[in-house]
Amino acid sequence: MSQFETLRFEKANGVATITLNRPDAAHSINLKMGQELMQAAILCDSDSEIRAVVLTAEGKMFCAGGDVASFHAAQDKAPQLIKDITAHLHAASSRFARMRAPLIVAVNGTAAGAGFSLAMAGDLVVASEKAKFTMAYTGIAVSPDGGATALLPKLVGLRRAQELIFTNRVLSAEEALEWGLLTKVVADDALTEEAGKLAAQIANGPTEAYGEVRRLLLGSYETSLETQLELESRGISRCIGTADGREGLASFIERRRPAFKGK
Repeated sequence: MSQFETLRFEKANGVATITLNRPDAAHSINLKMGQELMQAAILCDSDSEIRAVVLTAEGKMFCAGGDVASFHAAQDKAPQLIKDITAHLHAASSRFARMRAPLIVAVNGTAAGAGFSLAMAGDLVVASEKAKFTMAYTGIAVSPDGGATALLPKLVGLRRAQELIFTNRVLSAEEALEWGLLTKVVADDALTEEAGKLAAQIANGPTEAYGEVRRLLLGSYETSLETQLELESRGISRCIGTADGREGLASFIERRRPAFKGK
């Protein structure tokens, strides 16, 4: 059902799959891809049938970051172009973070710059053993975007975030797993299957509860303990009143597997 030029967008069995599709440009993010990522994120955020989202790419690269060739070609208008691209990319990042469906990122190859930022955005991040990760930004004399400075220190700590951003150190998949950037590393030929299994599991889960978890975690660094406790109280009480909440209670009492509908 893809309606995009730089992405493939498919939906089946409650799972939306977004595949970056600019192979000749290492899936780098130009203005068109930024716009289409935003549109895809809005679709995922708006469609109640979508209960899990997979973000991945084809081939040996996950995403090379921004489309440096287009920045160079823009010459004096490069600052304006960057603002345009990031307006769309950041709108996509915000909607991916705030939608109720969990985001699974399947990193098939090198994730650099904004590609690294996209990889970090997942609730569950599975990487091929061949994947590599580098911030790359300061290598071309720019600062990070895509939420990198919000996500990276939370995942790896400030000192390691500083090292990655200032030195552009390249992490292997195993190092990224050790540093807390990934959920799992799998063999290259097992990535699609593993991401599919996770997506199917999530898509058959209690989607409203997952959405509440995402909201609570997203704000957990900014809110006080008392505020977070109140949000947790409101969240769990709202979840218990949903159809899936009632099913969860009934299945527990009846000692059977729950059949969640995402409602």
